[in-house]
Parts: sequence; C-alpha cells; structure tokens
Amino acid sequence: MARTLAATPLLQRLRQITLLRYAIASLGALAIDYGSFLALLDLHVRPAPASALGYTLGIVAHWLLSSRKVFADQIAPAGPARTRQKALFLVSALVGLALTTLIVGLSTRIGVDPRIAKLLAIVTSFTVTWLLRQRVVFR
Repeated sequence: MARTLAATPLLQRLRQITLLRYAIASLGALAIDYGSFLALLDLHVRPAPASALGYTLGIVAHWLLSSRKVFADQIAPAGPARTRQKALFLVSALVGLALTTLIVGLSTRIGVDPRIAKLLAIVTSFTVTWLLRQRVVFR
C-alpha cells in the first residue's frame, strides 16, 4: 500500500522545525498584509498608512496561526499567563509595525517604489519579530 505524503518521515520531521512552521504562518499573514497593502494603494491611500493597516490585519492572522500551529505547545494556559503572552505578542507586532511603517515611509520619500519598500520592510520585520517571539513571547 502506498504511503501518504503526510506519513512520510521527512514531512513529519519538517513539521517539527519551528522556524519552518513560523515561515509558513508568516506567508499566510503576509498574504493578508501585502494584499491589503496593494488594495489600499489602488484606493489611493498613501504608502505608509496603507502599509500600517495591511500589517495590522496581518498581525491578527499571525497570532491565530502562531498560537495554533507554530507555538501551540508553548501557549500559556488561560488566565493571566495567556494575557501576558498576548500582550508580549502585541508588543512584538508593534515593533514590526513600527519598522514596517518607518522603512516604507522613509524609502518612498527618497523615491523607492512603495512595493519594493514594503518587501524590504517585510524581510526586516520578519527577522526581528521571529527573534522576539521565539526568545521572549513563546519561550
């Protein structure tokens, strides 16, 4: 009988790699973030606010994905510990939001295309929020 892809040892091993799961969750949140950003640009919203709003929508998606699929075994129990963890997640998201807005705002002021600026901001924000979430929020 043929083994299913889900049962392969390689796929099981990949599921155990937290950074890989985080990257996949980030791609989902990024789709919401960047899609919203592009839609807002089409509606003639200025690049920095469009970037901030898109990122905010991505934050919500990222919490849902991170807490359920990436760090599920490190989620705090309900009550004060969970509230603290959510607050720390929000702080990490706000750091990412500030970086994103700053990078897009400054880059577009010096003539960088807003879509390119957003991509630069994504790489920076991903790196910083990963480190904060891995080492502080979900430790």
